[in-house]
Amino acid sequence: MRTDFVVDIDDPDDIVAARQAGHALARQLGFSLTDVTMIATAISEIARNITSYAGRGEIRVGVQYRDGKQALVVRAEDDGPGIVDVERALEDGYSTGRGLGLGLPGARRLMDRLHVESEPGKGTTVEMWKWIPSRV
Repeated sequence: MRTDFVVDIDDPDDIVAARQAGHALARQLGFSLTDVTMIATAISEIARNITSYAGRGEIRVGVQYRDGKQALVVRAEDDGPGIVDVERALEDGYSTGRGLGLGLPGARRLMDRLHVESEPGKGTTVEMWKWIPSRV
């Protein structure tokens, strides 16, 4: 089973590729269809932020340990303009562009954890994860 994917995000078509990579891995890991859809949607939101604000970046999807448990981890990185106020960017409706301001807050609701590191002028890293369901 392949447990890691890297997708370069350069244009809107790459959003689909990133979403498909997350979808495929989540299915392999035994997530419910609802969770698979939530993971794929969260990846779409984050990838769309890359194309809208940074222009280009990368999304990695893999399996890692977080807080002592296995998780599907999505890490998005870009060298774009960065986010001046991360806390505000995580609020529904806040946007510095033309968007609805639902990308980061929406992704946070869809996943178990979301962490953002950003420095204006240097880029942004978003890491989010969903706990892998335990086998009974």
